[in-house]
Amino acid sequence: MGQNWVFVVTLVCLCTCGVSGLENGVARTPPMGWLSWERFRCNTDCDNDPEFCISERLFKEMADMMVVGGYLEAGYDTIIIDDCWPDHKRSADGKLQPDPKRFASGIPALSDYIHKLGLKFGIYEDYGNFTCGGYPGILGHMETDANTFAEWEVDYVKLDGCYSEPSTMETGYPEFGRYLNETKRPMVYSCSWPAYQIGENPNYGSISEHCNLWRNFDDITDSWDSVLSIIDYYGDDKDGFAKFAAPGQWNDPDMLIIGNYGLSLDQSKAQMGMWCMFASPLIMSADLRSIRPEFKEIMLNRNLIKLNQDPMGVQARRIIKGNTIDVYSRPVMPLYNGKTSVAVAFLNRWNEGTPLKIKFTLQALGLDHPGGYQAFDVFTGKKLGSFKPADTFSGAVNPTGILLVRFNVMAKSFGQEAAEVDSSDEGIDVTYPGLSGWKTEF
Repeated sequence: MGQNWVFVVTLVCLCTCGVSGLENGVARTPPMGWLSWERFRCNTDCDNDPEFCISERLFKEMADMMVVGGYLEAGYDTIIIDDCWPDHKRSADGKLQPDPKRFASGIPALSDYIHKLGLKFGIYEDYGNFTCGGYPGILGHMETDANTFAEWEVDYVKLDGCYSEPSTMETGYPEFGRYLNETKRPMVYSCSWPAYQIGENPNYGSISEHCNLWRNFDDITDSWDSVLSIIDYYGDDKDGFAKFAAPGQWNDPDMLIIGNYGLSLDQSKAQMGMWCMFASPLIMSADLRSIRPEFKEIMLNRNLIKLNQDPMGVQARRIIKGNTIDVYSRPVMPLYNGKTSVAVAFLNRWNEGTPLKIKFTLQALGLDHPGGYQAFDVFTGKKLGSFKPADTFSGAVNPTGILLVRFNVMAKSFGQEAAEVDSSDEGIDVTYPGLSGWKTEF
């Protein structure tokens, strides 16, 4: 056979030779689904706002839309209730119970409805005396609540951290995870542990051992500034959390806000593209009943989802922090002779109205496979050509937008004989069309 494509052996090594995740057999690729919080918050006024309040009606309708809208077919398979679902008091036997008016049929009936659609069911609680919305937390009831979730056939648990002492999370979050595992029902365990220890050097080794995914920065809001601040936090990676991303254990930069009010079309593409580069959970939080088709198209883009779900599970790193263009790189499948393919994202922070032109040699970004690469635009799937490491690639990036290119490693050299790679040329050239020369333009 000569030189063969290396898939299975290398992948097994990549998935088993690194740090070990929570051994519950779930979330081997980043979870995908829908969560109520960013779009619907804690709206409990079902008398005056029945269409948008936190109720069984809302979750049934979103579950329906996940199926008929094509989201389930694309991989979004989990409906997750966020805060403000419980009654303010536990039952007489100390169990959580839903608000009797807004969830009149009960949680087991809602769980059954969602499961019959072929979806998974997720629920929110809090490692504290109360949830962030002031409802009962799990402290003092950990084992009971874990068993309750298993009885309700929950598939995904999001555990927040309001009204708790962050210093106790090192033991508290693992304790609740242990109770979840003891139920013998596989449940994805989403922790907010490091989000309450920002600036305090969270123990990501322990976090990744006990959680399937974890929030680790500020809550996202419906704005480009919020999205950009999260991207920058992940680019800076001061706590070194990127290296802990792997099958079964994922950094969670928070929900996709695409299809709401705060992002332009290009900014929505940028969020989706960067979340896919980060191997992040893809958890939507928009009104799927009324989302505009151009935003829906972004979240259903199969090329982006394939990038996000890449089985290597390696999180992108920022390799260039520029004045206007930041560059992120992520190794992906397929592999050949030990060389990975590479996804490269060019994020444009420039907001002056004119797309910026970029130019670089592949070797300047670390793409050094002598056999070369086939380049594809991830959003469109369009083939952009074949390139050797010393070849120059040119493109353009819209203001507050993204150019996302997948460089698939090639099995054999094309064109002239492969030359020795010189990696001394670093960086990219950026051209700013239409400048007047006035100093305030930078």
